Amino acid sequence: MTLKSLILFAFVALFGCQSDETISAYAGDGYRLISLDGQDFPAEATLFVGEPGVIHGRAPCNSYSGEQTAPYPWFETGVIRATRRACADLDAETAFLRALGEMAFAESSGDTLILSNSTGREMVFQALP
Repeated sequence: MTLKSLILFAFVALFGCQSDETISAYAGDGYRLISLDGQDFPAEATLFVGEPGVIHGRAPCNSYSGEQTAPYPWFETGVIRATRRACADLDAETAFLRALGEMAFAESSGDTLILSNSTGREMVFQALP
């Protein structure tokens, strides 16, 4: 094999076969939070993971978005940006966004998505219809 062939092979191996290894490649697109730390979640909150490297959704009061570039089954949001409207469910929103930022692992099975971390926190989501 010539040096030119080796360089071409290395380039293709490094860049030509890149695929999405984040949760978006393994889960559905949109989910609704049904429980947080084993308790029914008292408000409406959604999570969309269908776009590679991006999460977004609606917390109880505001829209939010962030990056998620960790390879599946890991989950890491980075900075979560949210609009700043007040509402009656602001405490639930704070709990949701704080928990989402603390999650470290993802498990997708059928229409269920479970996010968790090593301290025992858990968010259970159900796929949107």
